[in-house]
Amino acid sequence: MKYVLVTGGVVSGLGKGVTASSVGVVLKACGLRVTSIKIDPYLNTDAGTMSPFEHGEVFVLDDGGEVDLDLGNYERFLDVRLTRDNNITTGKIYQSVLEKERKGDYLGKTVQVVPHITDAIKDWIESVSAIPVDGKVGPADVCVIELGGTVGDIESMPFIEALRQLFFSTGPDNFCLIHVSLVPVLGVVGEQKTKPTQHSVRELRALGLTPHFLACRSAQPLLENTKQKLSQFCHVSAANILNIHDVPNIWHVPLLLRNQNAHEAILKQLALLRVAIPPNLQEWTNRAETFDNLTSSVKIAMVGKYVGLTDSYLSVVKALLHACIACLLKPSIEWIAASDLEDESAKLTPEVHTKAWETLRNAACVLIPGGFGDRGVKGMILAAKYARENKVPYLGICLGMQISVIEISRSVLGWKGANSTEFDEHAPNPVVIFMPEGSRTHMGSTMRLGSRRTLLQSSDCITAKLYHNPEYVDERHRHRYEVNPEVVEHLEKTGLRFVGKDESGQRMEILELASHPFYVGVQFHPEYKSRPGKPSALFLGLILAATGQLEAYVKTHQNGSI
Repeated sequence: MKYVLVTGGVVSGLGKGVTASSVGVVLKACGLRVTSIKIDPYLNTDAGTMSPFEHGEVFVLDDGGEVDLDLGNYERFLDVRLTRDNNITTGKIYQSVLEKERKGDYLGKTVQVVPHITDAIKDWIESVSAIPVDGKVGPADVCVIELGGTVGDIESMPFIEALRQLFFSTGPDNFCLIHVSLVPVLGVVGEQKTKPTQHSVRELRALGLTPHFLACRSAQPLLENTKQKLSQFCHVSAANILNIHDVPNIWHVPLLLRNQNAHEAILKQLALLRVAIPPNLQEWTNRAETFDNLTSSVKIAMVGKYVGLTDSYLSVVKALLHACIACLLKPSIEWIAASDLEDESAKLTPEVHTKAWETLRNAACVLIPGGFGDRGVKGMILAAKYARENKVPYLGICLGMQISVIEISRSVLGWKGANSTEFDEHAPNPVVIFMPEGSRTHMGSTMRLGSRRTLLQSSDCITAKLYHNPEYVDERHRHRYEVNPEVVEHLEKTGLRFVGKDESGQRMEILELASHPFYVGVQFHPEYKSRPGKPSALFLGLILAATGQLEAYVKTHQNGSI
């Protein structure tokens, strides 16, 4: 196995994930099979219980793994299906070592960070890198490893040591280290400063790792004298100093690497030049240039709880982007904090309330994404009601679907006490109830997680036409609460159709409103499987409906061809 390790220095949030993904894209374009591992040095076992405000969205994999959002980048860029073990955390490593210690596997020895924790990290990397993730048989050619955080963080020290040992044991031809760093420009001086990168590389070398490449993040392209200075002080060849400057969209990043011949240098370092082919990135070039040249846009009202941090809904944003590109449009996402739509907001912050409603009314479509807890629920219900009554295209995901059920139960059926037991345990009309297979005491990995099959109840529904499959859809789930099966019959009398159910027929997975141009709610998360060039069917349907193209699209594709 060949390893490409991507580390980061100076500050967090430089784009290590996009850099690692882009390196993978370029190597894949050279005919190599690529897999990815993300190392997160935090003590949490996984990302499942972490706040979106603190860490961005939780990405869900086919096997139900709740992982860091960077794994979503890997899946979208490389078009692979990763497993929960492709995300290594300190919590997972310590848990596995402590379990072995309790079973007596260490035969009475003193269990220490070195060698036991470091050996566990190496064993995990070597075993997971051999798991095929591209649907083919046998291990990949290259494993791209991203080490989260910045060099020098206390919590990442065991991983740095383990990776140093891995470098030593695999040999120089099987290991390539790319260090992502920042080259800032100070306002008044206007000079590209190399000192932060120098210090970062010095820290990394003091820990036993010398980078083969520097991936320098900067606002503008690096000047030649800046490159020479970095080469001289960081002990890295000038040809191996890659510049990842700001670009109009992230699809340009693999092209930047290709244009700097990064693939040739990496392949040379890994002794793979003989087996690789020239990189074919025509599809990426077309996509990047198409997006740059788009002039028309579509306004999408995103009514959510975590709108203060866009990374909280990263996969939803990417899925909207993929769908808009397919329609030759730029997405114009109008972020609306759900609580700003509520009546209480009108009293406390009337200007904010007025602006939120104005934004909602000016949007071509409405999307309510997933979330937990009761904050903002009243505002979401008002948004869903507005979309339903005014025939505005609507997509409700997970919580968004449950909001639709609560709103219709209250507004159409007249059940004023209709609610989810998540928000009111003693609701007079519990239309959304706790999922029996979950746990009330433990939060982590207790939800209905991962890829599940949804059986379509009618081949004539809009969902079946968009998925080009009259029988079923396979999508990923992440939820604890479900539509109460006892109220389904009442709800269907309002014109609501539950067109998708699980294999038991008891779990409502997809709802549609017959009298509406596009009103769809889904219990699953279609955004997780959206890919550039292969947009999620329901996101595509939302954008088509918002631009008046849905009917024509359905007619064109009714023979089942895509």
